[in-house]
Amino acid sequence: MNAPFPETATVDSSRPALTLLIAAPRGFCAGVDRAIEIVERALAKYGAPVYVRHEIVHNRFVVNTLKAKGAVFVEELDEVPDDAPVVFSAHGVPKSVPAEAQRREMLYLDATCPLVSKVHRQAERLIEKDKHILFIGHAGHPEVIGTMGQVPEGSMTLVETVEDVANLPFTEHDELSFLTQTTLSVDDTGKIVAALKERFPQIVAPRAEDICYATSNRQEAVKRIAPASDLVLVIGAPNSSNSLRLVEVAERLGTDARLIQRASDIQREWFEGVGTLGLTAGASAPETLVREVIARISQWREIDEQPVTTAEEKMVFKLPRELAE
Repeated sequence: MNAPFPETATVDSSRPALTLLIAAPRGFCAGVDRAIEIVERALAKYGAPVYVRHEIVHNRFVVNTLKAKGAVFVEELDEVPDDAPVVFSAHGVPKSVPAEAQRREMLYLDATCPLVSKVHRQAERLIEKDKHILFIGHAGHPEVIGTMGQVPEGSMTLVETVEDVANLPFTEHDELSFLTQTTLSVDDTGKIVAALKERFPQIVAPRAEDICYATSNRQEAVKRIAPASDLVLVIGAPNSSNSLRLVEVAERLGTDARLIQRASDIQREWFEGVGTLGLTAGASAPETLVREVIARISQWREIDEQPVTTAEEKMVFKLPRELAE
């Protein structure tokens, strides 16, 4: 095993020693912080209940914590009373959703991540220039549904894989552009973009990469810890795109990796033969869950915790004006 990190000293204990390489950055990003704070401030300002369309972020612990404070989660706007405040999730929504809220004269707050909103604005500008958009993303993901809902139906085509590129019904004469979901695999997306540019040399790329800084940083951190680890644990939800990508990054480097939601998911037998454990958390997972996982593992193993930092994150996003005071 290639281990570029310090050797762990032998611990005199009935619990076997375990080196814990803990990725940094990990966990909450600025967009998730902002979305959760919007719900909390709305509850403080307007009182319970505050409705939230879709999970505010993809993490059951976060959702249940907000439920306990008075948030009510629904999937569609027609489940929300006209006189109740409603928050749109960090993943973004189709234009039809705020339009319906305005028609009903509802009080609504948009918690869409500003980096997702940036992609929405790019899509609108490209349509104004008569470009057809090839959107790289995962079918059915809320962010994809929200982004495709920013433009007229038929003006955006979803591309999920390199194989999809070969089957696209366009030619080198068509006015094409591409955008991407913000939580994709950096490596996979690079391959799809390369295939698009090879087949359609005229395609217009976004001015800057759409995959968000937090997604890229967390994947880079896993690339650092995985080669030195016997096992990597990723804390995140099974419907969290960025968390699933972290598992894939570790696996592609030849390291066994598992997605867990809580410490209770961990099985002791996973650690047989494991001397070095890598640990990270997706962008929707709070640090509370990281410490919970470490506490559970420390029941069985004597942990030598070694942070592995690959980037410093200082990004902060502004709150909506209604809640900023």
